[in-house]
Formats: sequence, structure tokens, C-alpha cells
Amino acid sequence: MSTDSLPAGRPADRLRDGDAPVTRGPSAAARKVGGVAGWIDDRTNGARGINYLLRKVFPHHWSFMLGEIAMYSLIICLLSGALLTIWFVPSAGHTVYDGSYVPLRGTQMSEAYASTLDISFDVKGGLLIRQIHHWAALMFLVGLTVHMFRVFFTGAFRRPREINWVIGTVLALLAAIEGFAGYSLPDDLLSGTGIRAMEGFVQTAPVIGSYLAYAIFGGPFPGEAIIPRLYAAHVLLIPAILVGLFVAHIVLVAVHKHTQYPGPGRTNDNVVGHRVMPVYAATAGGFFFIVFGVITLISALFTINPIWAYGPYDPSPVTAGSQPDWYMGAYDGALRLLPGWLEFQIGGNTLSLNIALGALVLLPLVYIVLGAYPFVERWVTGDTGEHHLLDRPRNNPTRTGIGMAGIVAYSIFMFAAGNDIMAIKLGMSINDITWLFRIGLFVFPPLAFWVTKRICLSLQRRDRDLALHARESGRIIRGADGSFHERHDPISEYDRWILVQHEPVTPLQLEPEYDENGVARPAARKDRLRAKLSHFYFKDAVNPVTPAELAAAHHDGQRAEAIEAPLDYEGIEGDRGHAGEGGHGADVPTGHGDDAEGRREDTEARRGVSGASRLRE
Repeated sequence: MSTDSLPAGRPADRLRDGDAPVTRGPSAAARKVGGVAGWIDDRTNGARGINYLLRKVFPHHWSFMLGEIAMYSLIICLLSGALLTIWFVPSAGHTVYDGSYVPLRGTQMSEAYASTLDISFDVKGGLLIRQIHHWAALMFLVGLTVHMFRVFFTGAFRRPREINWVIGTVLALLAAIEGFAGYSLPDDLLSGTGIRAMEGFVQTAPVIGSYLAYAIFGGPFPGEAIIPRLYAAHVLLIPAILVGLFVAHIVLVAVHKHTQYPGPGRTNDNVVGHRVMPVYAATAGGFFFIVFGVITLISALFTINPIWAYGPYDPSPVTAGSQPDWYMGAYDGALRLLPGWLEFQIGGNTLSLNIALGALVLLPLVYIVLGAYPFVERWVTGDTGEHHLLDRPRNNPTRTGIGMAGIVAYSIFMFAAGNDIMAIKLGMSINDITWLFRIGLFVFPPLAFWVTKRICLSLQRRDRDLALHARESGRIIRGADGSFHERHDPISEYDRWILVQHEPVTPLQLEPEYDENGVARPAARKDRLRAKLSHFYFKDAVNPVTPAELAAAHHDGQRAEAIEAPLDYEGIEGDRGHAGEGGHGADVPTGHGDDAEGRREDTEARRGVSGASRLRE
């Protein structure tokens, strides 16, 4: 039996071995699309910019999705709001309801309230659209707030992103005002009570309060002008500003390039991640539909703002137990905590600072302080460099403590807005609860700052110990001389990079108040304040391990032998991390190709981590 194998394929196929391969041209549809694209590019020259955006690299981390949740929720608000405008009637004119909701038939109400009832009961899918709009608005504010937390605690607001941080604070303020205008439009009893409270707040403004309230309402309260004006602000003015600021925010993200968490191959000069096309675009598109689906599911299962249960607005009832949405609740709580003696008379004029401070001053003050913080921190720390790598919150304990103190203070104000409900449900005195919140406002934020800072410092000390002495294995080794010591398992260069990559800090040194000629320096007082604040920031700083400290730790007698023992000793193998390509000076996409490509990326990542492995030499 012959073992010769026949050549594969037909014998005639060998006659075409020298033929050039035939490449199939683009389809007719592709040629048409290419022609349209070329026609547009000839007239707009936009191909270069589109190519830049499509090749933009975005890093990967779950916390970056918080800003995307806010953006997608805003898009859902715009889409659902556009549908609601088809049926909503922004008028305070009186009418008699004759719709499907039987308990309110024959009731006099405003056209705005009647149209909202019609949307809820007579328009197919109208109630679901209303609830999607309301839930998406709340999700937008939650996503925006938590996204700002991430930016603050990781130091993403530092140069060159101060302008983007200011834009974010303005967005948050406008979003709160937009939400208030939105839930005031239905003109039900709850929203009407909120508008009535707003009118009272405006009147507490010194000197101009009554004139300002008269101008806003177009006459005495309630008037018929407030709903059309709120409608114009809610669907036209504020959304236009929000969209414009969002576009500016995203453009600046593209200009400054995206921040990224520290890691192997990641530097201030590159971005390690995936390009917009095709990976990031597919991921972001899928995430949008996930957000849309979750909001729709929540809207279908959980009722929010059931206006039919409240009835039309009537100024005569006193609606106890009504609170605004959470983003406005803190300012209602501030009103309840301010003491009554802040209302007094000067020259026959009454100043109601017990209301004005909480209702008119606190709201803009919160966002002014937030917007100014990056500039204050830069002045205090003297840090004027560019930062594209994020901080680990533990590596800036003072900033992290300040952020937690602010969150605790805001939470106390928010919970104080429900002091009357707490008093009813708990059977306690409302005065006792109010005083508890007042005392807590001065006790719990400083306590939160101290506890948070202590935790961060403890984590930093643990990182130093890990970088110096590696991991305690729990295994006792007997030396040749009979001594015993614990073996420490070494950490990889990748893990060490995370522990030592941050910059060392030290408080600013105060210069002499007088120069060598005995002349007082004009800026001495300002410098003293700056030095004190710098000391407050950095007095307990735990700086990263230096090469000398590491060398000393690795030459510590028998412990050094345990640290420097090979990883395969006693059959133990160490971890090997993997990272994306870390090229210098450009955005770097991570790849998922064949084994050769993966080995090349791992080699480049090792080159990027070599600086950290030398411990910042």
C-alpha cells in the first residue's frame, strides 16, 4: 500500500498558481456612502476632526461610568420631556376636570394640572413617560453628584482641568434649579406648596425681596404668570445652557485627554485604554441602553409623584409633612436649624436672616465653595504642575477628610428637613430633634474629617510597610544557626508601582517676616496664613518609600534572606500582572490580539514600570 499523498485540490488549480489575487471592490452602497462622506468633507474639512475623535483613547475603570450615567440620564430627560410637551398645557387658567380619573371629576383646577392628569390616565403610555422623565431627572442629579465625588477625591480637578471642574459645579447648580422648576409645573398641591415656599424665600431678600417676588410672579401670589415662566425656563432656557455646558465639558475632556488611575505603563504623557472606534463606542452604546432599561424598569415598577393623590393646588390648606426632592432637601433642613433670633429689625426694616441665609445664601454658597476649591488647594500646596494621573484618595488624607466632612454636613441638613416626620414616627419632641441636628452639625463633620484622615494615614503606613517588607507569609523558617524568622513573600514591580508612584509632600516653610535689612516683607501675613494651611494639609504626611529605605530594609540580616528568597521556593509562584501598551507621549490603546501581540504589550508595560521599580530614583 502506497504512503504517497496526493496534492490537495484539483490538478487544474495548479495552472493558476501565478495569478494575482482578485480583490473585491466596495459595494454600491459603500461607494454611495463614501461619495456622500467625501462630498461633506470637501465642504466642511471635518474628516480630520472626526478621525481624531474616533481614534481617541479612553481608559477603563468602573468609576468613569458615573459621569456617563449622568450624561445618559440627561439624554433620557430630553427625549421624554420632548414627548411630554406635546400634551402638557403650561397655563394657570381655570378649568373643570372631566377626564378618566373619577375622584377628581367636576373639580376646578388649573389647565396645567388637568393636562397632567390627562397625560397620566388618558394618553397611552403617558404615565410611564412621566415617570421615566422624573426618575431620569433624579438619576441625572445622583450621577452628576457621585461623579463630582469621584473627581474631587481623586484630584481630577487639578491643572489643567480647573475650568472643567467649574463647569461641573455650574452644571450641578443648574440641574438642581431645573429639577425644582420641573416638579413645580403640574400645579398639584405638593408642587404649589413648594412654589409658595419659594415666594416666601424670595421675600426675605433684604430691601429688594418684595419687589423681586412681585416681578417673578407678575403680581400678587399666585398669579397666572408663574407656570408659563417656569415652563419656558424648564424646557428652553436651562436645558439649552445645560447642553451647552455638557458639550464644553466633553470638548475639554478631549482637549486635556482623559485622566487615568496610576498603574504599570501609565504616565502623565499617555492614556492606556481602548479607542472610541470600535471598542469604546460599542461599550458606551450598550451602557446607554442598560441605563435606559434600568430607568424604564424602575419607572414601571415604582410610582413617583402621584399628583392625583394630592389634588389641585389650593393656598388655604396647610400641607404638613411635605418635603422637596433630596437635592433641595438640604436647604429646607437649613431653614429648620437656623435659630429664630436671626430675625431682627434695623431702622424699622425687618431682616429675616433666619430664612434668607438658608434659602437664598446657602444654595449658591455651596457651589461657589466647590468651584473655588481647586484654586485654594493649589495656592495652599504650591502645586502648579499638570496632573493626568489620578490620586488614590488615601494619598491625600486632608482632601479626603474635607470631602467626607462636607458630605456629612450636607447629610445632616438633608435629614433635618424631615424633623417633623421623625417627631411623629418616633414619638419624640420636634425641638429635641432639631437641637440634636444643630449640635450634630458642629460635632459630626469634624469627627468625620478626623476619622477619615486617620484611616487614610493608616492605609498609607500599611502601603509603606508592604513596599519595604513585602507580605507576611505566616511561615516560620529556621536558619542555619538555629534562629527563627518569618518569611516575607516579595511583591511584584507592578504592585510596588502603585505603592510608591505618588509624589512626596512637605509643608511649605515660612520665610522670615523681615528681610536682611530689617524691612518687613509686605506679604508676610499672607505667607503666614499659607504656611499654616500647608502645615494643616501635610503635617502628618506619610511619603512613599525611597530607594535608600528599600535598600536598608533588604539588608536587614536574616529578614533580608527571607525577602529576597526566590518566588518558587517551597513551590510558591508569584503573581504576574498584565497591562496595556505604555508608549510615551501618545494615547495608547490596549489590545487583545494573538500571543505575540500580547507578549509585546507585556514587554512595553514592563518598560513603563521600570521607573517605578527603581522607586523614583
